[in-house]
Amino acid sequence: MRSAKAESAPIISGIGAATAFGYGVSTFRQALRNPGNPFGVMRRPGRQAADITFPGAELPDPPAGILAARIARTTGLTGHVAAAVLQEAWRDANLDSVAPEKIGLVIGGSNTNAREHMLTRQSYASKLHFLSPQYGHRFFDTDLCGLCTSLLPIRGFAYTLGGASASGLLAVQHAADAVRSGRVEACIALGALQDLSYFECQALRALGAMGSECRPFDQARDGFVYGECSAALVLSRSGPGYGRVLGAAHIANGNRGPEPSLDGEVRAIRMALADAGVAAEQIDYVNTHGTGSPLGDDTEVAALREAGLTHARINATKSIIGHGLSAAGAVELVAVLLQMGDGFLHPTRNLENPVAPDLHWANGESFQARTALKLSFGFGGIDTALVVGALET
Repeated sequence: MRSAKAESAPIISGIGAATAFGYGVSTFRQALRNPGNPFGVMRRPGRQAADITFPGAELPDPPAGILAARIARTTGLTGHVAAAVLQEAWRDANLDSVAPEKIGLVIGGSNTNAREHMLTRQSYASKLHFLSPQYGHRFFDTDLCGLCTSLLPIRGFAYTLGGASASGLLAVQHAADAVRSGRVEACIALGALQDLSYFECQALRALGAMGSECRPFDQARDGFVYGECSAALVLSRSGPGYGRVLGAAHIANGNRGPEPSLDGEVRAIRMALADAGVAAEQIDYVNTHGTGSPLGDDTEVAALREAGLTHARINATKSIIGHGLSAAGAVELVAVLLQMGDGFLHPTRNLENPVAPDLHWANGESFQARTALKLSFGFGGIDTALVVGALET
């Protein structure tokens, strides 16, 4: 029997996704089952400088007609992709049946249009007087709120929040809180695509965070590889769906920079389990943060051990799609839901010599997870964890 708290937990009733494999949840599901290799040298304008190139996984062009031509002209990649995943999630959750004033939107991500802004500055450097007045509102993160709420009848509320690489999962937590409190009947959590320029790529490489090949938890790992992606998840009070948000946690670990915190990660895990009313031994599956950075992976493994999760199946979705930064947690939560629904766990790509061979690394086997834990950690000392449970059939 489920507890009364579990029965009243918000339901994830609709999902939309875009990764380097293409647009749509069905494409993402296929990629999880048959991981290809979407990685290569990034080619978008503004992603290369002189003789410096960066590896990554880039999306195909957005679907034709996703935005009207007059809107598309003033919208960057982040907005185009947001429109695609939002519309998919909207249809999936049948949000046309909900009053607009009862629908909210939380966008996970800040500074999401760095490449677009850099290209704009380059284009107008010698003709500043011709800069479009619209840039006066488009450089704010809230322009994405305006775009999304002008495309879809979302009239409850809309805001952005920044949690670095934890932004997407943090947006889901806020959306769940809004539904649980009764503020709205449905709330969309959007993990926004973070559009990097070569400045950010070079800084992340110099920091030692960005590596050459995506190999989470493998002994040969040397950092993360960027992957363009985005996802939208609809949280609702009732109805059919993919799973329930049973509990969550978000803590500050006191670090300004990129250093991971064992104490912070363990605290976030334990607080999320306590919020869900779930014991560690009841977690069937953990979808890790798993960036492929040496210190980050080692710290996360230590946290799993200390939190009593060595029995659970484990994998890292970033190995398949790359690190989506602000979008990562939302996209990877979609991966969790798809795996739970399909009774399947995807392998961790390139995991040839695990740093912790005694853990239960998923290898593409059939497995019915009923209760899963999703982890996301962000620069600036932000640690988050979320527990999701399968719906009763």
